[in-house]
Amino acid sequence: MLQKIDNRYLILIALAVIVAVLPLIFPSSYYFRVASLVWVSAFAAIGLNVLMGNAGQVSLGHAGFFGIGAYAVAIGPAHFGIPTWAALIIGCAISSVLAYLVGRPILKLKGHYLAIATLGLGVLVALVITTESRWTGGPDGMPVAKLTLFGWRVSGSDTWYWISGGMLWLGTWLALNLYNTPTGRAFRALHDSEVAARVAGIDVARFKLQAFVIAAAYASVAGSVLAMMNGFINPDQAGFLHSVEMVTMVVLGGLGSVVGSIVGAAVLITLPQVLTVFQEYEHLLLGFIIIVSMIFMRDGIVPTLSRALAKRTKA
Repeated sequence: MLQKIDNRYLILIALAVIVAVLPLIFPSSYYFRVASLVWVSAFAAIGLNVLMGNAGQVSLGHAGFFGIGAYAVAIGPAHFGIPTWAALIIGCAISSVLAYLVGRPILKLKGHYLAIATLGLGVLVALVITTESRWTGGPDGMPVAKLTLFGWRVSGSDTWYWISGGMLWLGTWLALNLYNTPTGRAFRALHDSEVAARVAGIDVARFKLQAFVIAAAYASVAGSVLAMMNGFINPDQAGFLHSVEMVTMVVLGGLGSVVGSIVGAAVLITLPQVLTVFQEYEHLLLGFIIIVSMIFMRDGIVPTLSRALAKRTKA
């Protein structure tokens, strides 16, 4: 138990150091932008990992909640005069309530049936966003009002770097603390065996729903922050391909690993930037690297490297 607590604090300290030190080596504002995208994507991936890695439930439509959060900070100020920060909270509340209402029936499903049901939810949200052009701007998207706090208008890639980095640190802290709570232990019991968890007295339906709501809230906040950071949003952020990208981050980094979510997001966001030198072969190489990684590191990058390091330490 003490070792787990020590690891938790080490992770938080290491993340804080990384966020603080990286700006010292960035040669231009472009790197602040890429790093901010990593932080936001990692935040959403951590929430999805609570659902998939801890509770063992599959979601292929999680970008729908990401899109709800993104469009909340666009629609709220534009159509209702709501402050951007308040629209973020409202978007998170809407996503959480929707996850609760929809999760009750669809989380009774298992395996590929659950995956298809969550996929349908994501497609439905994306369809509504695309067709309701009077509110959302339709396929062309819509601008997002600048975030204003106490008269200070938030702008600049370096400012958003620190905001997204702080958000990621907070999201990591919450996820790490959740791990050893009764709720976190119940999630892990569900992941191992729902039948055994039910026999042990765990309310399977309630805890599956809790994990779904937590993951939706993470995705919504990440979507809101990305929309404010970009100053513009379009339906692609709520699309199926974005859902697949989020799942890939979780699986590539390591299911059940908070650090794995961050590493998976970092790899998937930064690797395309590096591979641009190969021009038309960029996507081919990206796919090849992901395939090779999953063949030789089936449990994800972080769990595989952790086991290898532990074996070498013992040897």
